[in-house]
Amino acid sequence: MTNEARTRPMKHAVPRNRRGAAGHPASAHRSRGPACQAIRRFARNRGALVSALFLGVFIALILVWPWVGCQAPDAISDLQFVAPGSGHWFGTDVHGRDLFTRVNNGARISLLVGAVGAAVSLVIGVIWGAAAGYLGGRVDGAMMRIVDVLYALPSIIFVIVLITTLNAAVDGWVSRGLSARGGAILKFAGLFGGLGAVSWLTMARIVRGEVLSLRTRPFVQASRALGAGHIRVVFHHILPNVVGIVIVYLALTVPAVVLYESFLSYLGLGIQPPQASLGSLIAEGAAQINPIRIYWWMIAFPAGTLMVVLLALNFVGDGLRDALDPRADP
Repeated sequence: MTNEARTRPMKHAVPRNRRGAAGHPASAHRSRGPACQAIRRFARNRGALVSALFLGVFIALILVWPWVGCQAPDAISDLQFVAPGSGHWFGTDVHGRDLFTRVNNGARISLLVGAVGAAVSLVIGVIWGAAAGYLGGRVDGAMMRIVDVLYALPSIIFVIVLITTLNAAVDGWVSRGLSARGGAILKFAGLFGGLGAVSWLTMARIVRGEVLSLRTRPFVQASRALGAGHIRVVFHHILPNVVGIVIVYLALTVPAVVLYESFLSYLGLGIQPPQASLGSLIAEGAAQINPIRIYWWMIAFPAGTLMVVLLALNFVGDGLRDALDPRADP
């Protein structure tokens, strides 16, 4: 070996299986993926992170409480209008029922209605918006004019008329021989359908705008040139690219549906006794306000629970919107 070869600095080989092209660990490249960046941005949002943790604990509580609670939500006793204390954390109502148990049961039903109503709006809105944006032309114009007409109608009035008509029809079927349980199930399904029927319009517009932008992209044109059918193009190339914005709007739709349901239950058109939702509990508490005595706990705890849950859901939705924004800082 020559002296020049001995004095030449040797380059250390970098194992390819452990390091990337620039000498950084391969895991560092994987951590820069869109999913990891979205999680990192969401974790930096303190309000969204705390709200997500609160919702996780709250949902776990309302799911577990029926099995660990000491009282049934409809258990009547002689302890009417007992103030909050160690025996009854939220007090009792006019029938002596434990209000804490009823608030947990009502929150579970309200969140169930919100989740199912948002899922209905997701299915209808994505299908309608994707079809309108992908087909384009006169089909797009006709489908979006239907959306405009539905937008022009007052949504809450439309839901009230729809549910009132359905409830009257179900009551007629019950009088002709339909079981009371079957009638309750139909009314419950009608509530889901009615709330979902007015919540999909914005989803359809958002999806339609994204599909209009994506259908002219080079990768979609290349897929068509290679012989891919319309269904494959939509489900394999277009819809996966709108998942982020759909998740964001879905998270923001849940609190809107919960608020709709609470308002309808407050009017007596939503969840019917003996079941209870947060809206019906607020209505029961408002009915006990009189000039002689105000049983404040009957309206304060259901209304406070509804307010905190809606705020947490909106914070989570805003956090997801910021986290899934591709223009945000990683």
